[in-house]
Amino acid sequence: MEVMTFNELRRIKDRLPSGSMQRIANELNLSVDVVRNYFGGKHYDSGETVGIHIEKGPDGGIVSLDDTTILDHALKLLKELEQ
Repeated sequence: MEVMTFNELRRIKDRLPSGSMQRIANELNLSVDVVRNYFGGKHYDSGETVGIHIEKGPDGGIVSLDDTTILDHALKLLKELEQ
């Protein structure tokens, strides 16, 4: 389990290049809306959340991630950009 602030999670998302949500979705065989919802989106009509729980509070609140697979893929993409 990973715990961070909501704003920290959004900063990771905001650093990702265009097309990253679709790339992560494709690599993990998920819908792109599930990936967007993981990063705080609200596309619940066509997607659901996967292992994320948000508690309101300072700095956007606290986010508990039961499954860090999507986050791990996002961080891997960011690391690739640094090389």
